[in-house]
Amino acid sequence: MDIETALKEAMQVDGAVGVSLVDAESGMMLGSAGGGREFDLETASAGNTEVVRSMRRALDVLGVRDGIEDILVSLDRQYHLVRLLERADSPLFLYLVLDRSRANLALARHSLRLIARALDL
Repeated sequence: MDIETALKEAMQVDGAVGVSLVDAESGMMLGSAGGGREFDLETASAGNTEVVRSMRRALDVLGVRDGIEDILVSLDRQYHLVRLLERADSPLFLYLVLDRSRANLALARHSLRLIARALDL
């Protein structure tokens, strides 16, 4: 599945506000869908690069050698879901923002996992 198709599929998840594919080293978006005036995906994507880095540093300090599957931030009205895609050449992540009142978190995580597996880069 190409990037555009993956982003379109992610936007079909109930409650989806926006989604992006992000380079975890630079914070640059490789693609996005949704967001707009409702939500600044570019700024949020770059900010979540720092979340990923911080989580990796914390796990390293703790001596945890497991890979990060996903990171969830729960807000009053939103869920922010970061799904890491470890690639040998470049670490990437899918970042999905959900309206909490319309989202099913378990289904969103499952859908994002399937999309990540099918993504052909």
